[in-house]
This record gives sequence, structure tokens and C-alpha cells, in this order.
Amino acid sequence: MTDKAGTVGIEVLTQAHDYLREVVAGVGDGQWGSATPCAGWTARQVLNHARIDQQGYGLALTGGRPDGDPFHPADTLDGDPAAELDKVLTMVAEAYAALPADTEEAPTPLGPLPLRIALGAAAMDAAVHAWDIAVATGQDRPLPVGTAEGIRPAADRLVNHLRDVYQVFAPAGEPAPDHDPAQALLAFLGRDPHWTAVAH
Repeated sequence: MTDKAGTVGIEVLTQAHDYLREVVAGVGDGQWGSATPCAGWTARQVLNHARIDQQGYGLALTGGRPDGDPFHPADTLDGDPAAELDKVLTMVAEAYAALPADTEEAPTPLGPLPLRIALGAAAMDAAVHAWDIAVATGQDRPLPVGTAEGIRPAADRLVNHLRDVYQVFAPAGEPAPDHDPAQALLAFLGRDPHWTAVAH
């Protein structure tokens, strides 16, 4: 994909995947049971949810089905978390990179979407759940502003519909005047940008 929209979309997905990899690598062995901003889910469950969702985006392009239900993720880990995640993220990136340069619309778990929105949706899922795991495990790894800005068009197009129809996001919070684009995105997605594990 060499067109501007596709290139920008791929860059955002790459940034989101890198952020998720960094956060997962930073989780200590004893931290996977930590509570997260996703009510009722441990860091293990958020990771499994994110991994299955990313599988869904990749397999929507190549055929097949994810190996679990992202809305009922197991509270267990099989094998090395970072290595298992890397397999999936590599598959997703390769599936998108293999699309023809003139691709305008791509199949996704949410149905067909314009390519840039599809890439942004996959990036949103990876990056926001990376943030969930980061704050749950006390890591100082905020959601990168540039990644959030790249995700925002997909969020604006998709999230209110997903919230209304599937109840997959908490109600949107009001952005504060001092919020940067990443904090504003987190608030829009129903998260407290200042959530900490200590307070919960």
C-alpha cells in the first residue's frame, strides 16, 4: 500500500502494536492478576481480549476465526505472553501489508470499512488495551499522543455506534481543558485518564 491514507493507517497500526508489545514486556510475572480499568477483568483477561481482537482483524483479511471469544477472555496465560502476542501482531501487520495498493475498503470484525478506518480500529483496540494494562501494572507508559491522534478518526466514526448497539464502551467522559489528545481519547472511550491501580 503506497497511497497516503494506507501508509498513514499502517503507521498508526505499527505504533499501536509497538506500544502493546512494550507494555506487555514490562509486566512482571506476579502482576498479571492486577485489576484494570476494564471492570471485572484482570490484566491477563485484557491481554487475551486484545490478542483475540487482533486475531479477528487479521483473520478477517485472510480467512479463519479467532481462537476464543474476546468478550469472555480466559483468566489464564498459555506460554510466554510476549511471544504469543508477537505471533498475532505479526500476522495482522503482514495481512494488512499484503493488501493491494489500491485497496479502498477492508473486511473487519465490524464489517467492511474504509481501509484507513479499518486500520485505525485495529490500532485503537491494541493501543487502548495496552494503556489499560500499563496503568493496571503501574507502568509509566502513557498512550502516545501521535498514536491517539491517528486513532481518533476511527474512534469518532465507530465508537458511539458500538457503545449504543453492543455496550462495549462505558459512557463517554467529558474531556478536561488540560487533556492532551491521548487523554481526551481515553475519556471519549469511557476511561478515566488518571486511573491508577492504587486507587482501585
